[in-house]
Amino acid sequence: MALDVAAMRRNFPIFAHQPPPFHYLDNAATGQICAAAAEALTTFETAGRANVKRGVYRLADRATQAFAEARERMAAYLGATRPEEVILTSGTTFGLNLAAHVLEARVGPGDAILVSRLEHHSNIVPWQMLAERRGARIRALGVTEEGRLDLRDLEAAIDRRTRIVAVTHCSNVTGAVTDLAPLVARARAVGALVVVDGAQRVPHGPLEVASLGCDIYALSGHKMFGATGAGALWIRHDLLETLPPFLGGGEMISRVTIEESRYAPPPHRFEAGTPPIGPVLAMGAAADWLAGLDWQAILAHEKRLTARLIAGLEALPGLRLIGPRDLDDRYGVVAFEVAGVHAHDVCQLLDGFGVCTRGGHHCAQPLMDAFGTVATVRASLAPYNDADDIDALLEGLEQVIRILR
Repeated sequence: MALDVAAMRRNFPIFAHQPPPFHYLDNAATGQICAAAAEALTTFETAGRANVKRGVYRLADRATQAFAEARERMAAYLGATRPEEVILTSGTTFGLNLAAHVLEARVGPGDAILVSRLEHHSNIVPWQMLAERRGARIRALGVTEEGRLDLRDLEAAIDRRTRIVAVTHCSNVTGAVTDLAPLVARARAVGALVVVDGAQRVPHGPLEVASLGCDIYALSGHKMFGATGAGALWIRHDLLETLPPFLGGGEMISRVTIEESRYAPPPHRFEAGTPPIGPVLAMGAAADWLAGLDWQAILAHEKRLTARLIAGLEALPGLRLIGPRDLDDRYGVVAFEVAGVHAHDVCQLLDGFGVCTRGGHHCAQPLMDAFGTVATVRASLAPYNDADDIDALLEGLEQVIRILR
């Protein structure tokens, strides 16, 4: 069955507040908030606001219960075996930094941490900082000409000195989906842990994260049509039990004396202080709403739009695509550059046509270096996009190219 985009858009308040033309194609940066998430956020902040975990009055008890239910909703959406595997964070960046700190004792001088040239800076910089603290080395997987991870020589890339493999599940520049299976298999063979940046994957339907074989999976709520300021970090339970806390403070302890502290069990030992309660409730509501959608129809719709976009871009003069042309194992994130024109200028002029795109290095400078550029324009799709959005972008680009070249 074809996706009813008009009905889908009624789930997103933004479309009732933006005058036409409005073609939002910056979903890889942040998705629009869905009505279910917006309602959860507003209801908490205006009718149910109280701190969580220790209050014994009714308002606080309801907030604590709602917070626990949000964790359960995220666990269900991720396919976690139990809610306690889900640490609630402020987003992917915080989650990956948390992972880099709690895994520090597992890395020593001369050890290796493997990243890739496809990564967002959030999945490079924390590991560089860890390597510097521990005297370890950073290695990097390369990328193919079409913008996918180059997995041809994993035995050399992941050897017995490798302690951590940190890779993206879906590139925020090329849209390429990583084949995690060979990476996980090789990491298992040498005793390395696998950390996955799932920020760009989670908007595309429920996961079975346990079956991926990874040890840690990070995500952001605002990418999956929730509020900004919330995220989640899934850690395999038997690993989670062995890890030390990251931040110290309230809520992450069971007993504190002047001399020492005893830490709370997971996930609470990793959630110091007052959490982002409203955004977490919104993220849980978004996960619950997303889980009920017809993903077969949505993904088929997105694939058709991606094909339309790629074909249209390839027909334009002086334009270079960065990323796969084929539609298999990729999502609707498409980056390109216009010869002789800076991406910011392209995006600024496109805004005059009501088209919202992103220009820059997309926090992926090693990938820009690999492709010999400093910046690209990026269009990224969501279930509320349609053919009109694609056509508006292509028609706008025709005129932009005519103006700037």
